[in-house]
Amino acid sequence: MQFPILSVIVFTPIIAGMLILLIPSDRKSEVRVTALAAATIALILSGWVYFNYNVITGGYQFLEKYEWLPQMGISYFVGVDGMNAPLVLLTGIVMFTGVLISWGIDDRPREFFAFLFILASGVFGVFVTQDLFMLFFFYEIAVFPMYLLISIWGWIKTREYAAMKLTLYLFIGSVVSLVGGLAMYYKSGMNTFNMIQLAQANFSDSFQIFWFPFVFFGFAVLGGIFPFHNWSPDGHVAAPTAVSMFHAGVLMKLGAFAALRVGIMLLPVGAKYWSWLILILALVNIVYGAFIAMVQTDFKYVIGFSSVSHMGLVMLGFATLNKDGLTGSGMQMFSHGVMTALFFAVVGMVYDRAHTREIGELGGFSKKMPWVAVAFIVGGLVSMGMPGFSGFVAEFPIFMGVWQAKPIIAIVASISIVITASYIIRIIGRVFFGPMSEEFDHHIGDVNALDKVALAVLCLIMITIGVFPSVMSNMISSGVNQILSLFGGA
Repeated sequence: MQFPILSVIVFTPIIAGMLILLIPSDRKSEVRVTALAAATIALILSGWVYFNYNVITGGYQFLEKYEWLPQMGISYFVGVDGMNAPLVLLTGIVMFTGVLISWGIDDRPREFFAFLFILASGVFGVFVTQDLFMLFFFYEIAVFPMYLLISIWGWIKTREYAAMKLTLYLFIGSVVSLVGGLAMYYKSGMNTFNMIQLAQANFSDSFQIFWFPFVFFGFAVLGGIFPFHNWSPDGHVAAPTAVSMFHAGVLMKLGAFAALRVGIMLLPVGAKYWSWLILILALVNIVYGAFIAMVQTDFKYVIGFSSVSHMGLVMLGFATLNKDGLTGSGMQMFSHGVMTALFFAVVGMVYDRAHTREIGELGGFSKKMPWVAVAFIVGGLVSMGMPGFSGFVAEFPIFMGVWQAKPIIAIVASISIVITASYIIRIIGRVFFGPMSEEFDHHIGDVNALDKVALAVLCLIMITIGVFPSVMSNMISSGVNQILSLFGGA
């Protein structure tokens, strides 16, 4: 019997969270060390799964299955393929760097890390589960702690509003998807929630066309698709730094992946029928999000709307239903996850020292925080899709795929590249260069060694994938081939 590595990855954070709650509240250093140990284990194991996945064989690997409620067709069934193995690794990376950047949290770190790790277990569970019921189960585990993390540790001005708005949006979306999921369960007549089996259920065309919007858009709310996106910037801005990193870096991918896994892969005829609508909404995401990011004066809101814009590219790639577009979307989910984790880490570091996020009040931070300035520039180059960085190898296939499907959409979407460059360059110029006010000059200090490690890890990953894209593209292509087989190779 093989070692149940996926189960260990899924349950390590939640077990660590429970152990952390048992540590006396005054022993904060032990809490932090325990959190770092658990995050390191999760990162190492998720990396082991990623690098030991056999791309040539393809398909689902590291499978584990245990019957849970066999009379209802519910089982604990996990496995990874070329699409979700990178997302498991992404979660491990964001979890590890999020703990490093949260080292200085002094307000109830025990409860903070416990809730953060419960959220992480839910995310890992959604990415690896092959059972539709368990997907919803883990999905709710991932969403619930966000309310507490934002409302307790978030930005005091908007945290209650943002936390409630986020929670309501995501719960309503998941309920709509759940209705579609139950419709598939009963219609299949198979008495199973096993998604590998449900993919072979041969639902009628009319059934797929009717239920696809429920399933896809219910999950796509968490992916930030227009017009259900406006919970996202508020949630990003109100959340503490590590939670913003999780929120933008991982949770939005969770929504996009679930929309792909349940909507597109189980209802392929519905996906073909509604692809025009996804293309249009994703296009609005991309261009509108970029323009709104450009006019923001709050540093964190710029990154929040930028995240909405870049997630539109993921949805745009999904809507092409061709190899280039889907491969690009897989790459973009990973690249965007690392990039936004880096961006929100940088914003958090600047805010912790300046106590303001107003771009007009900031300036000259490269003199005091050179590592942070370099990290933001690297993230900015990724965001702009510059060759040699992960953003280029993710966005270029998406635009190729869109050009094959609808050239006019590709042309309009390309406007976002120019707009993205404009707001990234504006921030680099105003926040990190130019004159620093005397008020900041006297008390701003550099970031600590743990922050530098987190920034270096995130930058190195984006550069490595940009220079050596085959590290990831071959794996994602094998997952895409599996998806296209559901469309008859279309």
